[in-house]
Amino acid sequence: MSTLISASMMGVPSRMSAEPPRDSPPLVPAEDYPLYDLIVDEKFLTPATKLVLLERATLTRLHPAQQGPLRAEMFQEYEIFDGRLPMDLVRDFLFKSQSSSTLERQFGFGVRYRFVSGDGTEQDTSLAPVPVAHAMPYLLQEGPLDEPPAILDRLSFSRVAYTFARDHAFIYVEYNRPDGSGAGFAVWLRPSGSRWGIFDSELVWVARTR
Repeated sequence: MSTLISASMMGVPSRMSAEPPRDSPPLVPAEDYPLYDLIVDEKFLTPATKLVLLERATLTRLHPAQQGPLRAEMFQEYEIFDGRLPMDLVRDFLFKSQSSSTLERQFGFGVRYRFVSGDGTEQDTSLAPVPVAHAMPYLLQEGPLDEPPAILDRLSFSRVAYTFARDHAFIYVEYNRPDGSGAGFAVWLRPSGSRWGIFDSELVWVARTR
């Protein structure tokens, strides 16, 4: 059963920890972080994970090989959920992904995390971790379980897209390892009562090293 998180903030204006400079990228709204936390908890954390490295800037693509800006046709090109996503959800994703936004230190998953820039420069590190609620399988395993890494390096997120009615959400996530392997995932979320849960997820691309 999917872990659920509160959706009581749906429709509530987001809080910003500080007013950003006028020429800086916009900050990701506080209401989006519980959905990011849900994905990290369910899809990436293992009992061995001690630290998660996070790309500070949000993604503006659906695939590393993407040419040019995002277009609605790319959801069909990359076969994302076979065209089942609501069209207003797709439009919100395209709108929010025109440029990067900045993630803040508002994550609440179960281990410490550190922000890094695209060139690997380290930035803020979270304070003391909170207990891990449950252990999740090593996501990219094939065959026998490999030794899961103590440092999850690194995760990148798109902005969270919503339908107008706030009854669907969509996030694109990339996991890129230092050895050049990695994968991209499309995650479809829906609320059940007052809580969000992962409705469906699928692999968009994968890269493996020999």
